[in-house]
Amino acid sequence: MSLLKSVLSQVLSWTGLYQILVVISTGLVALVAAWTAKLLMRHAWYTHKLSCFSKPPVHSWLIGHLGQMQSTEEGLLQVDELVQTYTHSCSWFFGPFYHFVRLFHPDYVKPLLMAPASVTVKDELIYGHLRPWLGQSLLLSNGEEWSRKRRLLTPAFHFDILKNYVVKFNTSADTMHEKWRRLVAEGRNNIEMFDHVTLMTLDSLLQCAFSYNSNCQHSPSEYVSAIVELSDLVIDRRHRILHHWDWFYWKTQQGRQFKKALSIVHRFTREVVQQRRALIRQQAETKSQSNVTTRKNRKKDFVDIILLSKDEDGQGLADEEILPEAHTFMFAGHDTTASAICWTLYNLARHEDYQERCRQEVMDLMQGRDSHGIEWDDLSNLPFTTMCIRESLRLHAPVQAVTRRYTQDMPLPEGRTVPEGVICVVSIYGTHHNPAVWTNPHEFNPLRFDPTNTEGRAAHAFIPFSSGPRNCIGQKFALAELRVVVALTLLRFRLAPGVDPELGSRPGAVRRLPQLVLRAEGGLWLQLENLEEPQEK
Repeated sequence: MSLLKSVLSQVLSWTGLYQILVVISTGLVALVAAWTAKLLMRHAWYTHKLSCFSKPPVHSWLIGHLGQMQSTEEGLLQVDELVQTYTHSCSWFFGPFYHFVRLFHPDYVKPLLMAPASVTVKDELIYGHLRPWLGQSLLLSNGEEWSRKRRLLTPAFHFDILKNYVVKFNTSADTMHEKWRRLVAEGRNNIEMFDHVTLMTLDSLLQCAFSYNSNCQHSPSEYVSAIVELSDLVIDRRHRILHHWDWFYWKTQQGRQFKKALSIVHRFTREVVQQRRALIRQQAETKSQSNVTTRKNRKKDFVDIILLSKDEDGQGLADEEILPEAHTFMFAGHDTTASAICWTLYNLARHEDYQERCRQEVMDLMQGRDSHGIEWDDLSNLPFTTMCIRESLRLHAPVQAVTRRYTQDMPLPEGRTVPEGVICVVSIYGTHHNPAVWTNPHEFNPLRFDPTNTEGRAAHAFIPFSSGPRNCIGQKFALAELRVVVALTLLRFRLAPGVDPELGSRPGAVRRLPQLVLRAEGGLWLQLENLEEPQEK
């Protein structure tokens, strides 16, 4: 009898469990069905709202353009085709999940980039992978938080501060050029630019941001290596769809590598900020002449400026707010400037006449001087060199596109409207290579930027640093470093197209590689000839 009761009890228990599982599974199926229906309805709604934009051919109505965007030379050629076909804009979508409008004409770019910061949002699809590294920094924040940080950080890029940085640009360039002289003397005059120039920009940024001499151009630096690794891992994550979800990514080998490199970078910056905060506090409390003298003699760096900045209410940034800005300064400043320098040198190497004209301009500027450095006042006396830099920024912009979302519908020309929530891809590359905007857009022609040739050109035809309220806050810093490094390089070396030793390709045959910044497949190789420098004093 007891055995029978036991069996019946188990059967009832199993039956109850089965019923519970049926209820749960039914509920899950209902939730998935409801989510799918909502997703498809959203997809249909956006498809209708974006019907005012031309749409390139898709794989299917559901998959859309998924897999068609490529971070390769072919991807850039695809943008050229889109620009040729659609002139100003087109719609784009990845399955039913993400809907885009791609824009590549000044008339369409302007209303989006000039929109108030209060309605402009950085989308998480493109920028979200940077958040663990850069936190709620100026680059990633929105709304009033962004506005406050922009006001507090703007003094760090004032001309009076940038003047102090020019000396550091000279010093870092001198170190790089000494390395090149040794390589050329050894017969190794075929040099890959990105490796050397990236270390140089990191070296100068560490001096400008933290007054820290890393010696990273000569010996390995744990901090510099971690920054380079983080940049590579962000690119890798972007190309692996499953890695877009945090719960999956942090369990992968790449996720663990990211966390390890991140801890190195965050620890370094935190220590610098805390030490500098303590020094400023000590100097404020101590009235001795020695401390006053020390404070006056040492030039302020980026961390000093943002530690001392106050808003209209007398409030400054807390350490937890300063750290993301310091990380962003290092991240955004080294790769983009390195890319711009490398491509400028590449373009001048391919055009000997322009290179020689720039060199002569620099030599004329330096004539009769004892020192061989570029000074702040020299930067405005390099008009043709600056024209070449600007044309290189047009032809090979470090950042190929910026993305935005808006909290309201955004009207565009010809009655078109970008619906709220759609991701806008402002194609810097497409705008800079649009034949409706630029004559022979794929040719390197610095004379486009001669003042006599710029009249009547749309203001948003040239946007290497974006534009509007959310433009690049560090563009004056970047242009100053570009002019210093390019001028000193031309003064000391003659450049010619190089050869990738692994590919054995002919000189000058370069495949562009659009990643976080524009690089080159296999590197960017140039042949260097050491020029006789002026007499040492």
